[in-house]
Amino acid sequence: MAPNNPPLKPGNKAPRSGQYEEVGPRGGRTGEEKTGVKGKTLPPTSKPGNHYVLVDPTKNGAGKGK
Repeated sequence: MAPNNPPLKPGNKAPRSGQYEEVGPRGGRTGEEKTGVKGKTLPPTSKPGNHYVLVDPTKNGAGKGK
């Protein structure tokens, strides 16, 4: 996990739009990705204790502000 992509719990607001991968409690990758929209809450994970990390930020410039 990259230091600039801190883990996010389900229900937290997404800091950036993009693809968020569900990661296990010890950092194991699950392969499950969800689309997160900046400012919207992240969905529940498939198992308790899992969290999300941003793996592919949106590159279209939307949501960056001025």
